Amino acid sequence: MTNLEFLTPVLILVLWTLVMWLWMYATRLPAMTKAKINPNDARHPGTYADKIPSNVRAVADNYNHLHEQPTIFYALMMFAALTGGGGTTMLYLAFAYVGLRIVHSLVQVLSPNVTLRFLVFSVSTIILIVMAVMEALRVFL
Repeated sequence: MTNLEFLTPVLILVLWTLVMWLWMYATRLPAMTKAKINPNDARHPGTYADKIPSNVRAVADNYNHLHEQPTIFYALMMFAALTGGGGTTMLYLAFAYVGLRIVHSLVQVLSPNVTLRFLVFSVSTIILIVMAVMEALRVFL
């Protein structure tokens, strides 16, 4: 397998993050205009949380979430690609992780079901842990 094939899930998650960025601004800017919020007065996160609808805040929250745990995924995939750990099992796990992060985004933005969102997040985290342990075992044993 080439690095290009192996790193495809990384590119997909980067593209999904940018989709969420577009979604965030497509919903946030109209909501701020409707609430008559001056952007200069909203420079601190949460300043006008009570004036922005929950569904609009959920998109921004998810965009932020895509910059948290996935950074571990990006680093792990780069490490594996650069050190010869890019096997088929890791690739399948990477696609599963990315797929679950996309599902997590959709659940967070389109549904108020926090329990389902937590379940999807937990399964994706378990996959990430398995990937990290696989790499650690490959490198240290």
